[in-house]
Amino acid sequence: MSESSSAADRANLPRHVAIIMDGNGRWAKRRGLLRIRGHVAGVESVRVVTRQARKLGISYLTLFAFSEENWQRPTREIRVLMALLRRYLSRELAEMQENQIALKAIGDLKRLPRPVQEDLARTSAATQEGARMVLSLALSYGGRTEIVQAAQALAREAAAGRLKPEDIDAALFSRYLYTVGLPDPDLLIRTSGESRLSNFLLWQSAYTELYLTETLWPDFREEDFLKALAAYQQRERRFGLTQEQIEEQTGANSRH
Repeated sequence: MSESSSAADRANLPRHVAIIMDGNGRWAKRRGLLRIRGHVAGVESVRVVTRQARKLGISYLTLFAFSEENWQRPTREIRVLMALLRRYLSRELAEMQENQIALKAIGDLKRLPRPVQEDLARTSAATQEGARMVLSLALSYGGRTEIVQAAQALAREAAAGRLKPEDIDAALFSRYLYTVGLPDPDLLIRTSGESRLSNFLLWQSAYTELYLTETLWPDFREEDFLKALAAYQQRERRFGLTQEQIEEQTGANSRH
């Protein structure tokens, strides 16, 4: 069975896939184009992967669209990225509704321009009903800031007497993160050949399977996505258990 067909059979697919969409600038540079052209080309990959994930029945797809660090980029590039985001939300709304895809935005959203915040809120509200897949866009997102803000919120709760420090555990802490309501990602894909998390989903990726590809994001298509899923299906996820314990659990589950 080929990698593509083994992924497409929907057996053992990840419930939640996260993607660091990297390589837009290099894609443009290799073609003698402005960086902005790479961002424009990357939008089509977003469209392709979202459709494929929904078709396969993946429940959650999270895309790293704009990092906290990206605010340091040239003002013109940021303006273009925000304009592309607004155009994407406008053009994709009908398809999201038709395909039962709910939009969610995670990150320090108050830093986004007001029109972008409003468009995100409208699109999110318009896509929630009957949704069968959640598409989360990580915008103005930084993993360390997310963790710090969660710790600050919990500290305020404790200082106000509404919470005892000993009541804080991983489950409670997770409810104070941007990703509240989302399961941790099973698979994290990074394009363009880089091998780092880049401050993305630091807490949530504790047991996430990583898949790295040399493919630049604007070139990432259905076949690339299926190869990543096929690689995931070949992994053994033990979560700290031994192989014998996994086999014992599997046997017990099959008997029930």
